[in-house]
Amino acid sequence: MKIKTQSLSSVLSKKIKSKTATIGVIGLGYVGLPFAVEIVQSGFRVIGFDKNQDKIRLLQAGDSYIADLSKENIRQIIKNKQFEVTNDFAKLSHVDVVVICVPTPTTIDGTPNISFIEEATYSIGRNIKSGALVILESTTYPGTTEDIVQPIFQKNGFVIGHDLFLAYSPERIDPGNNRFSVSNTPKVVGGITAACLEVSKVFYETVIHTTIYTVTSPRVAEMEKLLENTFRQINIALVNELSQICYKMDIDVWEVIEAATTKPYGFMPFKPGPGVGGHCIPVDPKYLLWAGQQHGISATLIEAADKVNESMPNFVVNRLEIYLRKLNKELCKASIVVIGVTYKPNINDPRESPALRVIQQLLDSQCELKIIDPFIQTFSVQQSLLNTVPLTAEIIRQADAVLILTNHANIDYSLIDQQASLIFDTRNTNFAFENKNYHKL
Repeated sequence: MKIKTQSLSSVLSKKIKSKTATIGVIGLGYVGLPFAVEIVQSGFRVIGFDKNQDKIRLLQAGDSYIADLSKENIRQIIKNKQFEVTNDFAKLSHVDVVVICVPTPTTIDGTPNISFIEEATYSIGRNIKSGALVILESTTYPGTTEDIVQPIFQKNGFVIGHDLFLAYSPERIDPGNNRFSVSNTPKVVGGITAACLEVSKVFYETVIHTTIYTVTSPRVAEMEKLLENTFRQINIALVNELSQICYKMDIDVWEVIEAATTKPYGFMPFKPGPGVGGHCIPVDPKYLLWAGQQHGISATLIEAADKVNESMPNFVVNRLEIYLRKLNKELCKASIVVIGVTYKPNINDPRESPALRVIQQLLDSQCELKIIDPFIQTFSVQQSLLNTVPLTAEIIRQADAVLILTNHANIDYSLIDQQASLIFDTRNTNFAFENKNYHKL
């Protein structure tokens, strides 16, 4: 006797509510791994999938490569067999719900690269059982879930909304954020059909303890994620451009922002810096820009914001050169101590960090660099592997300048203040510097 469509979604919903469902997470990076751990902590058994064998080995040994996740936590859930990690995608046949958290970079020419989504979808289609739920969380352009993911499943014989349920819910992971985590950040979700939406809502309501906001389609959910980060990109570009104007006019941009923040309505403060980094802000607006172009819309504001933010590393290096010349020193072959490589403070993620572009420019100027970042030991700049060093008084004292690109909290700024010949702070670090040659962006 054939099981009715409603029964399949009801059976899955009951398994989720009773926490007897097995959850799969594809992609164990900065999004997938924290979410997988959160699902385990909610009482589910989780299988994590990743092609990177080094990540698999680290996790199986109870180690963590993400600063926000403790080794003890990973070790415990691996030991208790609540969390299995593997690169064997055939084990997708054992899961009831699978969440896709793979990277979505851009190509060399700035267009979307969704090959990781497609590869994950093909693996799921070949292995997933009937009656399962698939949720895409990777940031992408509107239409990906319906126009790319859904047809792959259909070619494998599935009828979406009948024997396979499909939805999109954008990830909202903010590394290093101690206030908002996976468990308390509201989730947006859009399903292909009403049944897809309902079972997805049941899943998130069971796993996390916050608002689940449903929208009418995956396209809406895909677009709102692009709006979130394009909003940030444009406003950061605004204050970055303002910082350039203020510098020419001898006005403290930080004081301007602080004064504007006193307005209780109609203003939201953003901070200037050496550029934008991380996987989201430098990448997501390009997806929206491309999507607009596919429909005959030239998103000139997004394009202009991108150019402003990309100009900031050069602006920083030029400013540093000016400050050095005031001390009768040249940038070429200068000894520079760089503080911070990661794209934001107190995390170990250097992806798309503007610090990398600044460092490359300094290397091109034949500067002698000492790079200090307590969160990472090695990193790459244009395929060259560089090492960080510990902060010492001697290193600071011997340098021509100290350039603060990432304001980590665990840096001894007092030592820098006392020993540095010149300090250029691109982040308005929360320390009362008294050095006579201290400069802010």
